Amino acid sequence: MNASSENKQDRLHAVAAEVAARVEEVMRSDLESALQGCDPFLVEVLEYGLFGGGKRIRPLLAVLSASICGRRDDDVYLLAAAFEYLHVATLIHDDVIDHASDRRGREAVGRKYGMAAAILAGDWLHARSMHLVGRLTGSEGLDIFCRATGAMVDGEFLQLRHVGDAGIGEDEYFAVIARKTGSLIASTCAIGALFGGGDSERQQAMQNYGEKVGAAFQVVDDLLDYLGSRQQTGKKVGNDFIEGKVTLPVIAAMEQAGDEERLELLELFSGDRTGDGAYGHLYGLLERRGGFQRAQQVAEHLVQEAVESLQVFASAENEETYGLLAAIAEYILVRNK
Repeated sequence: MNASSENKQDRLHAVAAEVAARVEEVMRSDLESALQGCDPFLVEVLEYGLFGGGKRIRPLLAVLSASICGRRDDDVYLLAAAFEYLHVATLIHDDVIDHASDRRGREAVGRKYGMAAAILAGDWLHARSMHLVGRLTGSEGLDIFCRATGAMVDGEFLQLRHVGDAGIGEDEYFAVIARKTGSLIASTCAIGALFGGGDSERQQAMQNYGEKVGAAFQVVDDLLDYLGSRQQTGKKVGNDFIEGKVTLPVIAAMEQAGDEERLELLELFSGDRTGDGAYGHLYGLLERRGGFQRAQQVAEHLVQEAVESLQVFASAENEETYGLLAAIAEYILVRNK
């Protein structure tokens, strides 16, 4: 990373910290009002789920998307909070689906409080986020929001269909992540632009940016499942393989593998994925057949496309916000958690 890139990332981290602090303040105020008269156990579970860390990327994207379209008033932080509510709801429900024990370096909500409490807390957050988006952006924003949340559920079903199937291709893989990850980030950016007063061209530009950022984020996330460390990611390395999730490194390696290695990959996913040496065997195959390298190249291309989507906003007036959105896309390639 050169000096200019480091300066951009330093500025991004500073702004991200400012936005995160403001959004957390707004969330606490909103929860205090919304949870009046609610069961104390619900309050405790929500507190644990919402304020246990996290990068607050989606709230930052909502704020910047509104800002680049011309709106910077305090209500944008409440809109940003709505997207953090939805994001945390999806994490809680994902951990229930995956029977995960850890999240962000500590016990997952379901592990700590029980699966029923986790599901119900996620439901409450989803309902609250929908309420806020509707209140702040009207039926147009709510339509975008509901299409995105519906797509997220469809993505989960698509992923379930492909569990353990190492024969799927890139088209199926990207269909899943476009729904599971891309839809939430794209809707965050599009609704932020709508809230900011952006016209249809600018809303579409921000949606395209969000789709590419979301896809790149997921590709890197899938890479970190093999190349990251538990200390940094807060998740067990190799968990995707154990759960039978076929991600881009596997698909890319399969395309380059010979007949014998292709059969090995298929057998690894159809066999006992928790067996001694199974993960190490898979890792070696992916490394030899360029699976990690190919996934990294795809992520870089997606980031480039994301930045290109911002060209409609290129102006002296938008210089800082434009630079921050570009820096978010570029950060995806160097993140380690």
